Amino acid sequence: MQQDIFIKGDVYHKGELKKKNKLYQFMTLNLWGVLPSPLQRGISSVYANVYNKKWTKHIIKPYCKAHYSDPNYIEQFKSARTGKDTFESFQDFFTRVYKDGPKITSKYVWACEGLLCQYGLVADLPLISIKGDRRNIKAIFGKTEEDIPGAHYFSNIFLHNNNYHRIHSPVNGTITRVERIAGDLILLRPWVYKQPSTPALRNERVNVDIVDEQGRKWYLSIVGGPAVGTIVMGRDMKVGTSLIPGKELATFLLGSTCCIACPEPMTIDKMGDTVYMGQTM
Repeated sequence: MQQDIFIKGDVYHKGELKKKNKLYQFMTLNLWGVLPSPLQRGISSVYANVYNKKWTKHIIKPYCKAHYSDPNYIEQFKSARTGKDTFESFQDFFTRVYKDGPKITSKYVWACEGLLCQYGLVADLPLISIKGDRRNIKAIFGKTEEDIPGAHYFSNIFLHNNNYHRIHSPVNGTITRVERIAGDLILLRPWVYKQPSTPALRNERVNVDIVDEQGRKWYLSIVGGPAVGTIVMGRDMKVGTSLIPGKELATFLLGSTCCIACPEPMTIDKMGDTVYMGQTM
């Protein structure tokens, strides 16, 4: 199973970091990472609140020009809060919704848009050291970790600030569990760590289990990071809710990662590719 990690054209063999990332790693793990979780959340809340200010709407146009090759990119979206084509703050833009969502033509789709930074069979993925404790990657998904088959396929998708930041159902099914886990808010960027899923094992997250039409269980973990005000679950997203592919599950208020363990293999070209919500998995 491929264990190399491809990030923006670079290859990290077995998760090794390039020397230029050592300082970044030290800052996030040895400085920010040792702060108590409540203090991390307090600082993040202050930072995130800046983007709710009305003056930040003036950042949106230059931001779009710098990050999207399509000059009409923003025209696909509207404000989730007002339903208008204009945005009243950067946070309003960040939590944007599609005017007309992607056309879904598959039974199994990607749950979000972002960088695919890790993929493989659950049984083949290495243990990850968290504060001296070596943990199985299944621990990301909380209380049901022992139920996850080794033959399930694991993926870790990093949502950069310029990505669409809503998480959707990847499959037809029914929610059977929703679990919120308190934790840290360390930096999410996967290329900073020897194992890109390290933040998903440490950070605050919401885990959602979905049983599909064949009775198979899909596991999603929606992971927060620095400057994330909260992970907001969609309306009626609770145990017993029926889902279809593309049904919205949750929204992030700045920064995020989504991990998935599922019974279906994913169609990918290579690690480091961008996957898109609603695209065939």
